Amino acid sequence: MYDIFFQKFNEKVSLTAEEEDFIKQYLTPKKLRKRQYLLQEGDVCKHICLVEKGALKAYLIDEKGNESITAFALEGWTISDLSSFFKQLPATLNIDALEDCELVLISKAAHEELLQKMPKYETYMRLLITDAYVALQQRMTYVLHLPLEERYKAFTQMCQSIYQRVPQHMIASFMGLSPETLSRVRSRISNKK
Repeated sequence: MYDIFFQKFNEKVSLTAEEEDFIKQYLTPKKLRKRQYLLQEGDVCKHICLVEKGALKAYLIDEKGNESITAFALEGWTISDLSSFFKQLPATLNIDALEDCELVLISKAAHEELLQKMPKYETYMRLLITDAYVALQQRMTYVLHLPLEERYKAFTQMCQSIYQRVPQHMIASFMGLSPETLSRVRSRISNKK
């Protein structure tokens, strides 16, 4: 069950078999069905989640009920409302399953205990959060500074696996575009080829 979790962990910080066994005590497997919530806005986020199988989306809902997708998570990716998780405040994000999922959860208590008991876990989390921050900064740079066609090309290169599994209207939301605008951008790019 924890194969991808430990594969991703070992890509950043090498673990011995004994260290993997130690960490397993703190992990919780969870299955979600398609469209089932992992987290709802207003609830306190109790877990950091790594996707073993499936796909999730994180999003905000405006006063008109429109979704603004902030993140996707596929196999090997981590997802959470980190602000809610670390500060134990109500979540601003909703997270639900786009496909049936198998997840690995780390609770707040398990996270805190692992930080104290295992320096390699602390290093792993620091690297994971650093990578997430860099990706967020890169995404914001694309949104704020690149022309639409260049932004689309950058997102497709950066998140190629998402484009093969996620409907176009969700990709448009993630990019901060209407589905119609995304369709026009894709059409212009196709016509240039």
